[in-house]
Amino acid sequence: MRPKRVIVPVFVPHLGCPHACVFCNQRRISGSMQQATAATVRRAVEDYKRSPAAGQPAELAFYGGSFTAVDPALQEQLLAAAQPFLAACPGNSLRLSTRPDCVDEAALRRLKHFGVKTVELGCQSMCDEVLRLSERGHTAADTVRAAEKLKAAGFSLILQMMTGLPGDSRERSLQTAKELIRLAPDGVRIYPTVILRDTRLYELWRAGQYAEHTVDQAVALCAELVPLFAEAGIPVIRLGLNPTAELSGGAAAGGAYHPAFGELVYSRIYYERACALLEGKRLPEEITLWVYKGRTSLMMGQKRRNLTALARAFGLKRIKVEEKASADGEIRLAGVEM
Repeated sequence: MRPKRVIVPVFVPHLGCPHACVFCNQRRISGSMQQATAATVRRAVEDYKRSPAAGQPAELAFYGGSFTAVDPALQEQLLAAAQPFLAACPGNSLRLSTRPDCVDEAALRRLKHFGVKTVELGCQSMCDEVLRLSERGHTAADTVRAAEKLKAAGFSLILQMMTGLPGDSRERSLQTAKELIRLAPDGVRIYPTVILRDTRLYELWRAGQYAEHTVDQAVALCAELVPLFAEAGIPVIRLGLNPTAELSGGAAAGGAYHPAFGELVYSRIYYERACALLEGKRLPEEITLWVYKGRTSLMMGQKRRNLTALARAFGLKRIKVEEKASADGEIRLAGVEM
């Protein structure tokens, strides 16, 4: 596995966003109640310079909000304050997020001028009905146009999608994934819908007008989505909201929030691969599964859930897991030629 890149976060909750999506409360998501200023950025840069990570390639990321919808003067102030960060190490870079309907030529020139490398687009869905019911204020066609402009301008492109939005379904989420793959991004983030307090979605849920997208439902769906992106060579760089004390403390009132959501998804993928491997084979009562180094916990599942389910499904008395597979993601049955 690659070492994780050092991230220097600057949270800009709701900054510049022209719409109030039914699911969104960026202050709850980020845990930040203050709007970012040039001084915020300068403090983040100084903290990085004093940290043990100083001198290592890092990325300053403006999280939340719709950066290119902000007043251009404020955009320039924030980006100008980040220039000492770029100068601190040759490998340092800038990342920001925005909406598909807030990408134009002037914005692209500004971002290029200040050395922005990566732009994330909050697409959420490629179904216009889902976008309408979620009050996104843009269309799937806007996403296609923005993605094409960003790629043509040489930016690294990250696309964000959500599952379980109002009007969404398994089929619509799978179709969204396929359409995002056609846009050939450099990475994707998948955010199953979480019901946050102080949002329109929370009100709809309390009124019985929105059916909760549960953790189990989201795990099963994402276990289908992740392999689609993997087969296309597109990394999934995030699964689920980043856990915070506020979210875990009750801000996430319902929906698909779990502090270890990504681990649940990959563990589900390992379970399904093991089922496919064992299906149709005459098995002894005790078997050993080989996995790649560091993947034992994913194969076992939380509280050994995967092994318990496999034993029940295939009539096994004991399943051992050993780290002897030769490739990441591979599962082998010991003593059986592949």
